[in-house]
Amino acid sequence: MCNEEYSQLPRVARNGFLKPLIGVSPLFDNSRVSVWMLPGYLDGLKAAGAIPVILPLHIDQSDFEELALHLDGFLMTGGHDVSPLRYGEAPLPECGDWCRNRDALDWKITRWCYSHNLPVLGICRGLHVMNIALGGTLYQDLPSEFDGECIVEHHMQPPYNRPAHDVTIVRGTPLWDICRKETIGVNSYHHQGIRKVAPQLKIMAIAEDGLVEGLYAENKTFFMGVQWHPEFIYQDDPTQLALLKAFVQAAKNQIAAQVKKAE
Repeated sequence: MCNEEYSQLPRVARNGFLKPLIGVSPLFDNSRVSVWMLPGYLDGLKAAGAIPVILPLHIDQSDFEELALHLDGFLMTGGHDVSPLRYGEAPLPECGDWCRNRDALDWKITRWCYSHNLPVLGICRGLHVMNIALGGTLYQDLPSEFDGECIVEHHMQPPYNRPAHDVTIVRGTPLWDICRKETIGVNSYHHQGIRKVAPQLKIMAIAEDGLVEGLYAENKTFFMGVQWHPEFIYQDDPTQLALLKAFVQAAKNQIAAQVKKAE
């Protein structure tokens, strides 16, 4: 069997197990010029039943597509600000540093998952990239730009395994199906936020001050992003673990669908 034929087989048929492989966006330290990772992202995925795989920071499109064929979903982590040039704005003085390679990688992930209907969960910065890549925009800096009255703490101090404010869950959305609650408490560590929502996305969570805190794409297996950080709080909050488990279950369903198609 040639490599191309092998790569097209459902992974479960090749390896005989149903734990999904989830590609995870790496973090980047500018000062050390180093790739790194917070263990909570990996441990949260493992607790939800997946095998996390940290992705290379720099990868060209053809290599990315080859890699994506072997993965069952993607998790886009937090991290740097997103370059305002990506949504047609000049950087404000309050905008933080961005990483071009990280922006490029997360763009590839978003567009691949959207076009191939592969499960993806965006966390904080990951939510922002999903929105921008599909035509939305951001507040570059909430304290100086947010139109609403900031009545909640969006940039909390540690520890992060506790709620900083509540969000309202929109009924009829995938997040409502997971939580089955009108409101949930979330942690919060960001200074940018969703301004204009991309045309392909819909709101599923809103903070008390009106800031959008969750988006999803209709008619996709699992295309969701949240503003908060479940990787810090999933051990103490069953709702956040349920979110991670729902994501991993979508990846498992993807494997099962491939197996059925191959039979």
